Amino acid sequence: MSGSRSAKDFFRPLAVGAPTPLTEIPARPSRAIHFFDPSNPKMAAKIPDMVGTVDVLLGNLEDAVKADNKLAAREGLVEIAKTTDFGPTQLWTRINALDSPWVLDDLTTLVPAIGDRLDVVMVPKVQGAEDIHYVDRLLAQLEAKAGLERPILVHAILETARGVANVEEICGASPRMQGLSLGPADLAADRRMKTTRVGGGHPGYLVREDPDPDRAAASRATYQQDLWHYTIARMVDACAMHGIYPYYGPFGDIADTTACEDQFRNAFLLGCVGAWSLHPKQIAIAHEVFSPSVEDVVHARRVVAAMGDGTGAVMLDGKMEDDASLKQCLVMVELAEQLAAIDPELKAAYEGIEA
Repeated sequence: MSGSRSAKDFFRPLAVGAPTPLTEIPARPSRAIHFFDPSNPKMAAKIPDMVGTVDVLLGNLEDAVKADNKLAAREGLVEIAKTTDFGPTQLWTRINALDSPWVLDDLTTLVPAIGDRLDVVMVPKVQGAEDIHYVDRLLAQLEAKAGLERPILVHAILETARGVANVEEICGASPRMQGLSLGPADLAADRRMKTTRVGGGHPGYLVREDPDPDRAAASRATYQQDLWHYTIARMVDACAMHGIYPYYGPFGDIADTTACEDQFRNAFLLGCVGAWSLHPKQIAIAHEVFSPSVEDVVHARRVVAAMGDGTGAVMLDGKMEDDASLKQCLVMVELAEQLAAIDPELKAAYEGIEA
């Protein structure tokens, strides 16, 4: 791309004294990104007890925080970060949009105060690589000033048609890029989609079976389709291309746990590594869906053991397994090992099975 940085310079700090950018994003489990409002005292008080029960706790400063509470949310997040031992749980934040009057204060306050505790900054409504470049440079300057030893990573939300159109360049805009999330509500509005739901399907988005030639007036079955399949698949490809991680975003109907589980599982099967949690009940759903089943891990380990050096092909339970099968199974085994390292229940389940 014209005007892009030399490949030799891509992994050099963007500010003198800033930490060296990562050449590979750590594969830290993040099945559920649980949002909380740091300006809400009751919600904030629950955070210490949630450590270890969820992979990511995210202090939300943007949507769902009223304008009058922006300062309180920012200050509340600083207090929570300073007084809480997060242990195995990652601490993320979603800053305000880059066109808002609050975002600069978000970054200039958080990085000096809690940058050593903050794992990821989530940036909403990212339109293109230029948005990531802005945050990238600013973070480097603030990290250098604060004397941080590791870079804070960046996560972008796809919430506009332009963002989806530019998804590949967004993923490759900076070594800080950790991943992408689908933002279905804002994206639906920007695309002028005719739905008021936050994620999930829609009963009007369907296909209908062909008519019976002998019973033209007979009722015909319909099958509801997934409004977000295209966007998620494109997001997954872009993330895989750049070695970062895709996530399903929010599922707004808290009461409909069945549909939430279905939507999360669709995203998991397509390649997503996690989803947002807007309510504690969604944490359990995400943990179950984005963790391989014991049965899948058993099969994957059997294939790995049977394939030996990974070449050729073998028959296992009447099915052919070859090098492509091995690669698929290694994805499952590696994920199981990562989750076992942080989840005692999964560790017991996975270690109690034989290859």
